[in-house]
Amino acid sequence: MNFQRGHRREDPEINLIPLIDVLLVILIFLMVTTTYARFAELQINLPQAQGETAKEQPAQIEVNVDAAGNYLVNGGKVAQAGVDALAAALTQAAAGAKEPVVVISADANASHQSVIRVMDAARRAGYSRVTFVTQTSANE
Repeated sequence: MNFQRGHRREDPEINLIPLIDVLLVILIFLMVTTTYARFAELQINLPQAQGETAKEQPAQIEVNVDAAGNYLVNGGKVAQAGVDALAAALTQAAAGAKEPVVVISADANASHQSVIRVMDAARRAGYSRVTFVTQTSANE
């Protein structure tokens, strides 16, 4: 007996949204865990050499720059902060060494201009090898 006249029975629905979510999660999982093989286009055999390492280290000139723009060249304070004064201090610190390396240790808060001034002074003094001292962060 059908006591509900006029009411039609609703057809059941399949909700596809959760199904799509599950499939996307599976797809992401497969993409992350899949390893991709790299095929080399060229097979290269690198040459071998029997070389010795350099026995002597190149001369170094250490330049420290603090946040206020003060300079120390090999531990001696530079009285004037000009490029010419820095170039003279670098030449004096080199003491006739051939091709010294200028090592710049600048404070993280030092101005960009202060570091560029040291690089310009090294160029004027004729030293083309300039490097910077950095440190790794504690988070790495």
